[in-house]
Amino acid sequence: MTSLLQLVQAVGLGLVLLLPLTNPLTTVALLLGLAGDMPKVRRHQQSRQAAVYTFAIMTVAFYGGQWVMNTFGISIPGLRIAGGLIVAFIGFRMLFPGRSDAFPSGSPPSDANIAFVPLAMPSTAGPGTLAMIISSASSFYDNPFGFASWVMLIAPVATFFCIAVILWLCLLSAGTIMKLVGKSGIDAITRLMGFLLVCMGIQFIINGMLEIIATHAVAAVT
Repeated sequence: MTSLLQLVQAVGLGLVLLLPLTNPLTTVALLLGLAGDMPKVRRHQQSRQAAVYTFAIMTVAFYGGQWVMNTFGISIPGLRIAGGLIVAFIGFRMLFPGRSDAFPSGSPPSDANIAFVPLAMPSTAGPGTLAMIISSASSFYDNPFGFASWVMLIAPVATFFCIAVILWLCLLSAGTIMKLVGKSGIDAITRLMGFLLVCMGIQFIINGMLEIIATHAVAAVT
């Protein structure tokens, strides 16, 4: 019983750390903006795939993210800047749909695959989320809370699974929201979300550059 309580505590701690970063409601707004003409069955399929991709991305980032970044020489600031560029690009495309070369009509075709990009990455498993997971993975197995060994093995996967389920349930509610706000409301949400994504992308880039400056400043002092 005590071990089960430890598992609940570990998963709860993970959700508290990651849910504000993943912010499933932001992904719902993104889905509303991109899936205006998408059939219900296709939209539900994309929602399910986005949840699966999110779980896979987070799991890979936790167990192999540091190794991958070290292998290819990628730093956390580099991850933030790259993610910021992607987010800003998507935001500009949503803010000015008439100028998009990828989707000239202003929205993706009904058979477009938007599950991986941008729903799973970078909307849900964005640079901030991945940076948090990768940085936490290195200190997680130091076991500062004294959890049982089997809890340490299961807790990360259970946490990522819970986030994926929460995302899936939130995305399923997008259809109801679409019916309530109508086409004009979807267009307004699309442009508003595009503006917010541009702001988020620029902020990611700024944060990454500030980290680089701070790192070089510390290196110069030492």
